[in-house]
Amino acid sequence: MIAHTEIIEYPQFNVVGISVRTINQNGRSQKDIGELWTRFTTADLIHQIDDRVTDDIYCIYTDYESDHTGYYTAVLGCKVNALTRIGEGFTGISVPKGKYEVYTLSGKFPDNVGDAWRHIWNSGADRTYSADFDLYSAGSNSFEETAAKIYLAIN
Repeated sequence: MIAHTEIIEYPQFNVVGISVRTINQNGRSQKDIGELWTRFTTADLIHQIDDRVTDDIYCIYTDYESDHTGYYTAVLGCKVNALTRIGEGFTGISVPKGKYEVYTLSGKFPDNVGDAWRHIWNSGADRTYSADFDLYSAGSNSFEETAAKIYLAIN
């Protein structure tokens, strides 16, 4: 469920994490990104990311083939100061500065994220398809209470 939206300018930043090429068809992205989360958490990869700024987790959606119906790359990881120390098996990405529509989510995690993305896909938003991202704040009391925001790159 979406609790609030706003439009902001967001600065360029860097993320290091693990990635997958996926598509939003036949439940494929849900399966692929779910597997990223499982790998990220069970292998405690957050503590293998050098030079991370915080323990907040980002899921970046980039390298879009076309729009939300085509292939894209998802990178799950943490914000880092620079892309100079990327460990083996990790992907580094620079997210460009830009104008973003920010969706603050309410409801039970992770269902609220999937529901919000389905809403966005049907919204007709004027998207750039450069790099969108989810931000999951560290320090939640439980997995289901994870605070989440979606940043949608717009024109």
